[in-house]
Amino acid sequence: MAYTRKQNKGESPKLDMTPMIDVVFQLLIFFVVTLKQEDILSKLTAARPAPNTDERVKDQQQDLINVIVAPQGFVFNGRPMRLQELDKSIERLSGYSKTAMVIIKCTSDSPHGFLVQALDVCNKHGMTNLSIFSM
Repeated sequence: MAYTRKQNKGESPKLDMTPMIDVVFQLLIFFVVTLKQEDILSKLTAARPAPNTDERVKDQQQDLINVIVAPQGFVFNGRPMRLQELDKSIERLSGYSKTAMVIIKCTSDSPHGFLVQALDVCNKHGMTNLSIFSM
């Protein structure tokens, strides 16, 4: 006669999660209480330079020359102009400050040659602080 195994018809065993959750919360409270805020803040701080009080530097920072390269030509500080007029304007401003920031903004449909011409004009008059953006 073969031995037949009886199946357990009772409840399936369950894992009680309550003690595990209690331990997790106790560990969380322990780490929050023992954590030193000074350690975190000392590692996150960045040394920032002191503000410059030199008036010459402030004047140089405020000198912004905006040139927009458009399909029709150039827009210099909000005024449309051709290459010759841009050349004269940059020449006049380079006489005041060669370190003034020149921001050249190119539209998506502007010809590449116009950008090169604007860069050549700036180089011709010694303007070396240039930034080029696309709009």
